[in-house]
Amino acid sequence: MNAGFDLVPILINMHFKYLYRVNMKTETIAIVKATVPVIKESGQAITEHFYSLLFAENPELQHVFNMANQANGRQQSTLAVAILSYAANIDNLSALGGAVDNIAAKHFSLDIAPEQYDIVGRNLLRAIREVLGESIATDEVLDAWAEAYQALADVLIGREQQLYQEARQQGWSGFKAFRVDRIVDESSEIRSFYLSPVDGKPLPAYQPGQFLSVKVADPDWDYEEIRQYSLSDRHTPQGYRISVKREKSASEDIPDGRVSGYLHSSVRVGSLLDVHMPAGDFYLRSGTRPVVLISGGVGITPMLSMLNDMMIRQDSRQVVWLHGTRNCKTHAFAAHIEQLKREYPGVNAITAYEDTAGADQGVDYDHQGYITQALLAQQCPADADYYFCGPLPFMKAIYAQLKALGVADERLNYEVFGPGESLA
Repeated sequence: MNAGFDLVPILINMHFKYLYRVNMKTETIAIVKATVPVIKESGQAITEHFYSLLFAENPELQHVFNMANQANGRQQSTLAVAILSYAANIDNLSALGGAVDNIAAKHFSLDIAPEQYDIVGRNLLRAIREVLGESIATDEVLDAWAEAYQALADVLIGREQQLYQEARQQGWSGFKAFRVDRIVDESSEIRSFYLSPVDGKPLPAYQPGQFLSVKVADPDWDYEEIRQYSLSDRHTPQGYRISVKREKSASEDIPDGRVSGYLHSSVRVGSLLDVHMPAGDFYLRSGTRPVVLISGGVGITPMLSMLNDMMIRQDSRQVVWLHGTRNCKTHAFAAHIEQLKREYPGVNAITAYEDTAGADQGVDYDHQGYITQALLAQQCPADADYYFCGPLPFMKAIYAQLKALGVADERLNYEVFGPGESLA
């Protein structure tokens, strides 16, 4: 199963090369690449205008986007970087690695339809024209970008249709109703929700590390909201578990987590939630090298899924798990981690607290302070595969530290919460 998933980015990149070297006109490639400097200069303005046009024309699409990420600008800046990367590498798309498969998996989890690509393309081209002006965004430039956009859309639509077909073959189409069977507080800010399908049918297996899309609606909201939450346990055919942090904003201008707040405040045992089939390309790969799991805060959730799966399968690989959290109150699944330490001596689980007040040395935490490059060098096997997840600043710090230690990119596996951003 893992080997098949590993081939996806390679096959997509091969398909990209075929499309662009055979089917796309040379002059189109030249025009798109020539727009790189102006896109770099005006990318943020283009994407901000694009989203305003998109939501004005199709307000129902707001449920596809996290509006908090719209408010703080992450969605716009991420799209600007994506457009720039696409334009700069249009004649060598293999340089973008598995980015396309990331996008396809996210779109699959949101149940994106092919016709929505036409809506996005139309508004993106309009935004380019209106921000850059007709003297720069000429008809020739827009025609080139329309061709480039459609080529990319065709690849994404093709991959997404494969995912939809695979889901239908497993008896799952779109969102289906799940009942909340149990709710458990794991820390001062993380709560687990145990979900079972209303139809009672056995659930398809998922890769440890993948996520669920959850769709919720409140009578006071103008539109439905969809969020992705990592599955936090190994697969069982009877139900799923997600563990959700209640997000709180440090700024009055940016709203608190709307969906996480709803789940924590309004969802009770017996409540119904609409859930999409598990998705995502961040998951534990098979192999023989040691495994290092690194998590910060609620980034613990996919690591639990991976580690619990390894333990039940009696995976013989050496495992090092470093988890960072603020203090003993925010330390989720502390008892479970201690149990893993006792029952599986091959697992070296290390917890780092920023604030050790109120904690018992040797029980709640093992290291005071942040996860540092020195700690990684001391604890991690030289030939390990690395998996890491957490808030964006944490992710960027871990990425920089691992690169400084000389870890090759092919041994780095990570997932960024929210809009995908470069960690470099």
